[in-house]
Amino acid sequence: MEKAEGKIKPTDVICQISKDGSIIPIKFQITNEDGETQTYKIKSYRPVPKKGAYTTKDGAFVCNQTEIFECLIDSFGHSIKVRLYYEPKRDGIWYIGVC
Repeated sequence: MEKAEGKIKPTDVICQISKDGSIIPIKFQITNEDGETQTYKIKSYRPVPKKGAYTTKDGAFVCNQTEIFECLIDSFGHSIKVRLYYEPKRDGIWYIGVC
């Protein structure tokens, strides 16, 4: 995945992997501009269907190997939609982007 400057950032994710191999994202944490770590619980999510190589709304270039999840979180009383990206065959790192 190519990371668009300032839009896609690495993140730590806690997830569950079901016996069928599907991934369920539970929460993630990011470091804000002040260097403080913030943790967000995922209220709901949906896997984004794979459709070949393309550039997402938030500027990430993805392909069929990329796992993409649109997630709803609560931040200071507002619901925000974010996207989590996971590239298991490339670098095994999670990334986050804001939709």
